Amino acid sequence: MAVEPLIDLSTIDLDATVITADEIGKMNPQAGHMRQLDDICYVNDEKSVAVGRKVIRDDEFWVEGHIPGRPMYPGVLMIEAAAQISSILYHLKVEGEHFMGFTRVENCSFRGQVVPGDTLTLISVERKFQRRRFVCDAQGFVGDTFIFDVRVTGMMM
Repeated sequence: MAVEPLIDLSTIDLDATVITADEIGKMNPQAGHMRQLDDICYVNDEKSVAVGRKVIRDDEFWVEGHIPGRPMYPGVLMIEAAAQISSILYHLKVEGEHFMGFTRVENCSFRGQVVPGDTLTLISVERKFQRRRFVCDAQGFVGDTFIFDVRVTGMMM
């Protein structure tokens, strides 16, 4: 069964950069090995939809142990990437520095694998926005291949 993207990715310039890694670093505190978002290539005018990328490198910290001889990007890091792109949408709407903690995961499914050399395209669509809390649906794709979807909730901490 084919899964439809939350938005039509063919309408997005996936090679563009509208938010750089440095700008992401100013909004999200994750750094070093825990940053799971390289850049954002699209944000809609309402700041309720974002598309970003994570290039999976062969020197990432998990490669040696997950899975030896056949490394696969861990699902928990895919969920973290979804939370990170979703928090960007929050930060684009709220001024000031706020730490958004990841408080809930719902309706998560994985249907593909991501390996070193792949570029994971992440989509996040805001479903609920409040001053201290957000809910987003997120998906990941490698090319046209659906990899995962999840609903994440974040809260100001």
